[in-house]
Amino acid sequence: MLSPPSFAPSHIVPNLTLYSRRTVASAAAATAASPSPAGGHGRRPLRYAVLGAGFAGLSVAWHLLKHSPRDSRVSVDIYDENGVGGGASGVSGGLLHPYSPKVKLLWRGAEFWKESMDLLRSAEQANGTSVSNTTSQDDNLIWRRGIVRPPTTEKAAAILLENVQKCLESCSLQLLDSDAAQRLIPGLCTPFDFAVYMPLALNINPKKYLQALFSACQNLADEASSLPSEQKEIKLYKQHVDNLHLLAGNYDSVIICLGAKACSLPELANKLPLRTCRGVIAEFQLPSTTVEEYDSQSASILSDAWLAFQGPRTVSIGSTWQWISENDSSTVSDEESLTAIEELLPKASGVYPRISKWDFVRARAGIRAMPPLTTNGSLPLLGCLDDLLGNKSNCTFWLVGGLGARGLLYHGLVGKLTAKAAISCNENIIPSEFTCWNIVKP
Repeated sequence: MLSPPSFAPSHIVPNLTLYSRRTVASAAAATAASPSPAGGHGRRPLRYAVLGAGFAGLSVAWHLLKHSPRDSRVSVDIYDENGVGGGASGVSGGLLHPYSPKVKLLWRGAEFWKESMDLLRSAEQANGTSVSNTTSQDDNLIWRRGIVRPPTTEKAAAILLENVQKCLESCSLQLLDSDAAQRLIPGLCTPFDFAVYMPLALNINPKKYLQALFSACQNLADEASSLPSEQKEIKLYKQHVDNLHLLAGNYDSVIICLGAKACSLPELANKLPLRTCRGVIAEFQLPSTTVEEYDSQSASILSDAWLAFQGPRTVSIGSTWQWISENDSSTVSDEESLTAIEELLPKASGVYPRISKWDFVRARAGIRAMPPLTTNGSLPLLGCLDDLLGNKSNCTFWLVGGLGARGLLYHGLVGKLTAKAAISCNENIIPSEFTCWNIVKP
């Protein structure tokens, strides 16, 4: 295990668990660094702290390394007491597509989709797999390709038919009649004799993806450091941070990517317009005595409940919505599991009746940070927090929060925008739709 860097705050150092491929600079080297602008081995490194190792945090870290100035020294420290993907991101459903559940293209959906796919490709390269590899082995980042959305009400049917005409070329929608839909997913129920198919949508293994994305960050740092004029490093500290201001003297910027836990920071308590929502996902398996399997070429299903098939005999069904919950434990009690099953199974059975043959295995849960509803939908909260915090130090504080139930889609673009803003110290890089929540009222 490597020693903590000399500039780590003293209240964070005890019991630190650190993961890094690069050697941490000695205390003498750190204190001898020049305070002149970053660039070259004799100058002070740019130091960034990223709080949170989920979708948002790792995206920010990746883009800080990728977009930092050439010929520079850059150090990115990630703090997360649960490690990579240990929070809500690691237990999410993992369905990736740029549409709402009604298959309406989301605001800036094309950009969100592109940036998320770019990160996925980088993660796959680090994981040693290809974006075209869609087998269901645990080592793969992609469990399945394709999602089918069968309408279950007349209103939903009308909306889907309208939206199918307005889709992205990069993630198109196809209208399937009942026979075609049931050939794709044997046993699928199509009450209105059609379904909408998203052939390029993906069912991601979120935990494996986040682990691979962290490896991609390490690779990016190593590649940059192979050049004589650059030095970049990334480190992960499995440690809780409970005081933002104690970080200020050690970093150029601190980027908070803690999801619902951001509200628990004393400096941000009751200052963020976020609502918490606990969600439970139920996992089912086909009994070993059942010969039938879910075909490896069949898509996952999006409906009033989503069914994310992870293999021929395993499916996750989600998710419940418990508003204003403060329960961030991944542990699910028997009572909570039963309540989730009673809520989710009827919805799943409405589109895939054969689920009644599957056995409940376990439930897992996470807590989301849900942003306010705007004219463009529920958008993440981004921006500089200095005014909100009354910060007068040379360190700049930033927020990436409120990704809600679409963290996998949103994380690529919001991480890129925030990283570029932090590097340039220019909040105007971030579109006002993401920052308007933080307008200081006179």
